[in-house]
Amino acid sequence: MVIKAIKGDVQARVIIALLAVYISWGSTYLAIRIALKDFQPFLMMGIRFLSVGIGLFLFLRVRGAAMPDRRQWVNSLLIGGLMFLGGGGGVAVAEQWIESGIASLIIATTPLWTVMFAGIWKRRPTRLEVIGLAVGLAGIAVLNYENNMRANPIGVAVLLLSAISWSFGSAWSRQLSLPMGLMSGAVLMINGGVLLLIVSLLAGENIGGTPSWESVGAILYLAVFGSLIGFSAYNYLLGKVRPALATSYAYVNPVLAVILGVLFAGERITWIGITAMFIILTSVALVILGQKADEG
Repeated sequence: MVIKAIKGDVQARVIIALLAVYISWGSTYLAIRIALKDFQPFLMMGIRFLSVGIGLFLFLRVRGAAMPDRRQWVNSLLIGGLMFLGGGGGVAVAEQWIESGIASLIIATTPLWTVMFAGIWKRRPTRLEVIGLAVGLAGIAVLNYENNMRANPIGVAVLLLSAISWSFGSAWSRQLSLPMGLMSGAVLMINGGVLLLIVSLLAGENIGGTPSWESVGAILYLAVFGSLIGFSAYNYLLGKVRPALATSYAYVNPVLAVILGVLFAGERITWIGITAMFIILTSVALVILGQKADEG
């Protein structure tokens, strides 16, 4: 089903990129929560993105990649601000008050916002994509049904704005001139990281004392898996598939959060949770079928 939904010789790369995004980003909410024990949000996310962005940029330049032109740097500043300052920074800020599982549930609205914003440029979602998005949201609601948790309203608002910011940046990025391939991800992370550190400085953030190895390890994990692997794969998907499929990770993340909780935090999964996961995975299949129908 997945293979038929993507045409040409990019089939395997798209599938690998989807799996990389699902797995790497599905665990970042917990890693952010751990890193926040010793690092403040904008500082932590700025270090994460800027370090990976610079490292990837230098690696690509040594390999002969072209230097982005002025227009691409400006466009990357705009998109990097929306996706990394507004999106990633917002999640880190909100997780000071909201548990990582709840955060992943709220960010699951990302595909819906992305498809809506894509409509600005006359890229309308297919009927199956709309159905898949609705089914995914229903699965998220079922997954959270038995938790009976009351989230901090400020944190919820920040997360919703974060999802909107990331979604708009994702949709808009398809309309702007950005560097090719991995260089695009590198430049976006550099710009986003710089903006995050500027906001961190203005907010008076600092490291209070010697951070624990646990928090440092969480940042390293976020840098390698969340940023280098995850975002590079996501950036590739944005240029190859429709927005609804590229952002379908938001439906898989809560499923992975439940599995990680069972394996590493002693949590239990009930039949309601299993049912929710089945609904969520069904929604991803519908989004993929929607892309197939549109490409016809």
